[in-house]
Amino acid sequence: MLYEMVREIYNQCANNQMRDVFIEEVETDNTDEYVRRFCTGASVCCEKEVMKDGTIVYHIDADGLVSCVTFTES
Repeated sequence: MLYEMVREIYNQCANNQMRDVFIEEVETDNTDEYVRRFCTGASVCCEKEVMKDGTIVYHIDADGLVSCVTFTES
């Protein structure tokens, strides 16, 4: 399946609301497996959320680095 993937990495610096945003088109049959490559570290928490429109959102906290990965069907 072809998805538009948006990865947002939130900035942890005080008073800085900017974030890094990466957008790419990916082809995968398993989004869980695909997103595992972003889940590295000693302490990792990854929560999956499936929206009503079919969008899949992963909320990741890997050693304090907070990010969000969103898959939308292309």
